[in-house]
Amino acid sequence: MSKPNLQLKILATNWGFEGTLKEYITKVKKENYDGIEIWWPMDEKELNELVPLLKDNNLEVGFLCGAQDVNYKEHFEFFRKMVTAAATNKLVKPLYINCHSGRDYFTFDQNKTFIDFTTMMSKQTGIKILHETHRSRIMYSAPAGKQYFDSIPELRITFDVSHWCNVSESLLNNQPDTMKIALDRTDHIHARIGHPEGPQVSDPRAPEWKEALDTHLAWWDKIVELKRASGQVLTVLTEFGPADYMPTEPYTRKPLSDQWAVNVYMKDLLRERYK
Repeated sequence: MSKPNLQLKILATNWGFEGTLKEYITKVKKENYDGIEIWWPMDEKELNELVPLLKDNNLEVGFLCGAQDVNYKEHFEFFRKMVTAAATNKLVKPLYINCHSGRDYFTFDQNKTFIDFTTMMSKQTGIKILHETHRSRIMYSAPAGKQYFDSIPELRITFDVSHWCNVSESLLNNQPDTMKIALDRTDHIHARIGHPEGPQVSDPRAPEWKEALDTHLAWWDKIVELKRASGQVLTVLTEFGPADYMPTEPYTRKPLSDQWAVNVYMKDLLRERYK
């Protein structure tokens, strides 16, 4: 019996892109991505520029939302306004909203308010609102994430496991139970390869990073199996970043790899693997 088709949408990041929005969209379309992930534009003028470019190029979008304030109340208020605007705008419905939510130094109860709010908004709007496994945020490590998984059954995540590898200084083979829960809760993947000493390898094509690449692919394979079985859409962002995420040469700070080319490589690798 053949496996059901996977509904896979692969998106491009604008992180590190130095051209205009139109130049970025044109390049994304040329590379045959399905869409983009971009920070929700709080400026109405930027949104009005973005929407026709998406429509003209038949591209979908996932929005990033988050806040930076060190004060919990101010942080949460800005986060609440940003997520609400992204989820309820009348111009474009995103595939999902990916949240850089809370802080690692907020209390458990404070961070829980972010998840409770997005759970409510997701039910009201029908949009997936996800919390990223990201350093400095709510789920900055696998053990921190497990606390929220155990307490909040409705929590859904963006699986950017590169951060957890970096924080734990391992490829997480010593935390299988937590990893299983995380895979079960994933609706979106950030396809960057981390390693025990950093959140991004210099080049996933290089043989010295094969173990790290294969480990990440094995995690993603399991997520794909779950989505294929459920018939749900799986979105993936190719998210290798620029310097200083991308390692650089001393003094010149020349990146060791071409960021755009590496992300296109990841797109093609995943399309071929999961077609």
